[in-house]
Amino acid sequence: MRKALLHKFHIPVMGIGFTIDTPIKVARFGISSVISIVEDELIEQMRKFHCQKTGEEYEPIKTGEEDFRARRITAYLNLVHRIVQRQTEQLRQLPYEPGSEIVKYFELLPEDSPAKKIFTAMMEMEDGSAKKSLQKQLRTLIAAGSIDVNIMSKLDKVNYAKNGEPLATEYSDGHAALRGFASSDLNASVIFSAGFNPRLYAYIETFPDFLPDINGVLKKKIILKVSDYRSAITQGKLLAKKGLWVSEFRIESGLNCGGHAFATDGLLLGPILEEFKNNRSALVTELMEICNHALTAKGIKSVTSPPEIRVTVQGGIGTANENNFLLDYYQTDSTGWGSPFLLVPEATEVDEETLQQLATAKKEDYYLSNVSPLGIPFNNFRKSTSEVQRKARIAKGRPGSPCYKKFLSSNTEFTEVPICTASRQYQELKIKQLKEKNLPADLYEKEYDNIVAKDCLCEGLGAAALLKAGLPPSHKLTAVAICPGPNLAYFSGIFSLKQMVDHIYGRINVLNAERRPNMFVNELVLYLDYLKNESGKYMDNATAQQTRYLRTFQTNLMSGIAYYKNLAAGIKQGARSF
Repeated sequence: MRKALLHKFHIPVMGIGFTIDTPIKVARFGISSVISIVEDELIEQMRKFHCQKTGEEYEPIKTGEEDFRARRITAYLNLVHRIVQRQTEQLRQLPYEPGSEIVKYFELLPEDSPAKKIFTAMMEMEDGSAKKSLQKQLRTLIAAGSIDVNIMSKLDKVNYAKNGEPLATEYSDGHAALRGFASSDLNASVIFSAGFNPRLYAYIETFPDFLPDINGVLKKKIILKVSDYRSAITQGKLLAKKGLWVSEFRIESGLNCGGHAFATDGLLLGPILEEFKNNRSALVTELMEICNHALTAKGIKSVTSPPEIRVTVQGGIGTANENNFLLDYYQTDSTGWGSPFLLVPEATEVDEETLQQLATAKKEDYYLSNVSPLGIPFNNFRKSTSEVQRKARIAKGRPGSPCYKKFLSSNTEFTEVPICTASRQYQELKIKQLKEKNLPADLYEKEYDNIVAKDCLCEGLGAAALLKAGLPPSHKLTAVAICPGPNLAYFSGIFSLKQMVDHIYGRINVLNAERRPNMFVNELVLYLDYLKNESGKYMDNATAQQTRYLRTFQTNLMSGIAYYKNLAAGIKQGARSF
């Protein structure tokens, strides 16, 4: 029964701060969500805020203290864990009265949940011993959603001591974040995204909670966010050879998603899911064999039955029919609904100005940009105050951002210590270099625009959470960057948690009047536009490698289109809804 209680969706990580305290908002209702643990300064500010709000004592962990980054993360995650535990226990004790949170808990569940059916039957009964018995049973079934965390694997910058000497690897950003989670009280998962980092993956096995105990139970679990099956099996094997089990592969659309976008060589979501569906059993068997061999070598008891491997999917889902099709046809375990929850103040941290802008935005306000200092396409919002600020700085002849947090500092073109390509320091140096080339005006303008397109995400993606909480952003940098996926164009307005959950489960419809094609069609259009743009870049002077890339991309797209034609024909014959 407890497993059946789980919701059929989760709220993925969004930016640095938009889901920074989402578990405090929704976990007591059984909804799982993900916190980004890349930004320890924001985490420390939010820890102070929630300590004061709940009456807990706050002891600051100051920058420069021993292992301050990991300790901040551990302290915050433990605080969130305690708050959710208290909330859940309080909810269990509430009376079954209209408007109470215990009633809301069960009302939010999907209709086919066994607990929902018991709850519905109980609410229709006359008062008496039978009704009290069911009420008692339901209280025992209440469980909080998971408090998971996200680490972008490539964000593992080396840090430096006050004397300028580089610190040991375990004090780099990604390693410290992992240690912060591993040292916490959470029985939850860490999601690794944006590719794999061999050094970081090797570090995981130093923490016992990621290895099975004497009963074969994992206290801390690993989730890999992947873009295709090949990536999943490659990374899964790499971890299995260390005795580490991947408990979930979280598949995300390459382009129809929020934040950074990875175009996956033209591989479309449907064919990717089909490959997982067809190879899931073989994947479990192969990884279990490799993992058990590694566990035996470590002197740890091997597992006798395959641990669970969940397969989940997210990116561009917009209707209950799409949600159900992904769960039923592809046999996924859960779906991720991200960007629509930016319009749900009960679930995410979006400041009032940005919330109103999103609520009234048009389709053309969402676009794939070059603002990320990582050099990866980034889904952006034209009306954000961060975009306004970036353009204003250019107009004043002062492009670039002050760089205080340096999480995305990776460029050593001009300096020995890496700097960020969105920083004013880098952009001034790069523009000076550009001027010395004496390029024709049109070429100069194109190169100049590429330089000044980069914007600060470290400050911008965390500002909304601080503004909403009434906290002063660091260095008075109040501009908000926000990274919704293009699917948000089909949602207008501000919604309650119940409204959005009811939409996901098909109890109501909150889509706007904008004509919305199926999610697979939307993704295909995004990929075709991407291919067109990439082809335009290389049209006159493509290298052999670039030509191969474009051909592979085109071949995969054509294969995907053929797959969808066959899928549609099969659906039509079976007369099923999609």
